[in-house]
Amino acid sequence: MAKTLVQEFTKGLWDEIPPFRLVLGICPALAVSKAVEDGLGMGIALTFVLVCSNILISALRKIIPSAVRIACFIVVVATFVIVVELVMQAYTYALFLKLGIFIPLIVVNCIPLGRAEAFAYKQGIVRSFADGLGLGLGYTLALVALAGVREVFGNGTFLGMPVFGPSFQPFSFLVLAPGAFVCLGLMLSIMNLAKK
Repeated sequence: MAKTLVQEFTKGLWDEIPPFRLVLGICPALAVSKAVEDGLGMGIALTFVLVCSNILISALRKIIPSAVRIACFIVVVATFVIVVELVMQAYTYALFLKLGIFIPLIVVNCIPLGRAEAFAYKQGIVRSFADGLGLGLGYTLALVALAGVREVFGNGTFLGMPVFGPSFQPFSFLVLAPGAFVCLGLMLSIMNLAKK
């Protein structure tokens, strides 16, 4: 049992890391990864929603009618997104403003809905928790890595602090939308080479 839980948790950290392996959640990953702080905030928000929705859907899986399961999944995910949104407005308002529309859009993000359908609706609470936590942390790590590369080379900073000397000329292309695609592509190729 413990080995299975470890496998459920660790698969989201490499084998099924959402933006790189499952190719899910790409739009918010590219949009909010200009700075490490933004990527970390989005990753934590999605992890909370994913873990809580996985647990609740798993707990209610025998009660939810199969014919309306997708609508029920959306309601559950939307409930936790509202919780995240209100907490962010109350405690991290500046970050909430930076992430903007991408926080409410977690409701229709493929990761929570996909995990609800593919995993939580079919598994027990503990395994669903491990699955949600692993995929959420994997997504957070992916966002932080992507944002780290973009912020360091695109702005010359890391978490807003200068990394290079005053003569550094930032590669500002990386903080633009096309730069996000290029950076993601390069990271995907590095991951594929590492896997081989």
